[in-house]
Amino acid sequence: MHSLKVLARARRSLHKLGAFPHRRSFSALPHYASSDDLQDQVLVDGRANSRTAILNRPSALNSLTTSMVARLKRLYESWEENPNIGFVLMKGSGKAFCSGGDVVTLYHLLTEGNIGECKFFFDTLYKFIYLQGTYLKPHLAILDGVTMASGAGISLPGMFRLATDKTVFSHPEVQLGFHPDAGASFHLSRLPGYLGEYLALTGDKLNGVEMVACHLATHYSLNARLTLIEEHLGRLSTDDPSVVETSLSQYGDLVYPDKRSIIHKIEVIDKCFSHDTVEEIIHALETEAADSCDEWCAMTLKKLREASPFSLKVTLRSGVRAWLVDKDFAPKWDPPSLEEVTKEMVDFYVSPLLSEPELQLPTASQEPSV
Repeated sequence: MHSLKVLARARRSLHKLGAFPHRRSFSALPHYASSDDLQDQVLVDGRANSRTAILNRPSALNSLTTSMVARLKRLYESWEENPNIGFVLMKGSGKAFCSGGDVVTLYHLLTEGNIGECKFFFDTLYKFIYLQGTYLKPHLAILDGVTMASGAGISLPGMFRLATDKTVFSHPEVQLGFHPDAGASFHLSRLPGYLGEYLALTGDKLNGVEMVACHLATHYSLNARLTLIEEHLGRLSTDDPSVVETSLSQYGDLVYPDKRSIIHKIEVIDKCFSHDTVEEIIHALETEAADSCDEWCAMTLKKLREASPFSLKVTLRSGVRAWLVDKDFAPKWDPPSLEEVTKEMVDFYVSPLLSEPELQLPTASQEPSV
């Protein structure tokens, strides 16, 4: 079970950054958007045998709020139980699929002491991701545009993931003083070699072709073909995954990573990122940079040195203000260096919080054999 302790740890990290100068009162009750706002932020397109959930906060790159995730969860539960619905889709409006959780709102809630609302957000998000991973009907996520952090979490557990020439995938959490969550430890750990460690520690991006190459996406299509694909899928009357698969393959495009792709760096990634500590990884990159004069090594080292040292170590084991609020891009990490992040600090971060409840998932109904 995934513990809700993540919020307490996040609060500890923010506290070290001076985010809690004084204690304020807070409400443990979640903040709900008005009914009209809620309907607008997640739209529904209904067809005879399918439903499409449309994330609709384009000005915020469709970042997720508690109300959005709660509505998605209710919709998906009702669609799973409806015998007239054969399969479901999810897509985003504008230039993004989903940029993850609304981190700026979460940051302000934490600094104001509203821990209850933050807990409720993560509780709702993780339960929806679990629902996605155990969904009984075919599910397609159209990853057209920015797909980051929790945006990957709400889509990659599904049966089909369609990437496009506009797709930008990444896990930038270590640059924000956090760590990849929302199912990231599952899908990143299953990538070829040590690519998952590389993406988690550097926050580097993948395009749609690269997502297909490493099996994060199941299909690829040019953005210009999406309307045709959606129209064809809308005419289907089926709950058979093979029929959806055939339709996606029929309208998809066969593509290969270009010669500059990170996929072609897998040997050096495995060589440098296969070590047990961040210090060893950095040393391996420094050695490789000296031996090969490869600019990629220098760029990778730069990304690691810009990230939160604590987040790097926590990420390998299992900043929000500067990047998204004040936007001065000058995070003051605490501890400020890898050498000052002790094993005891990391062990404490990943240890159980006896005062926090475990996340309760509906395994009895979704996974009766477990």
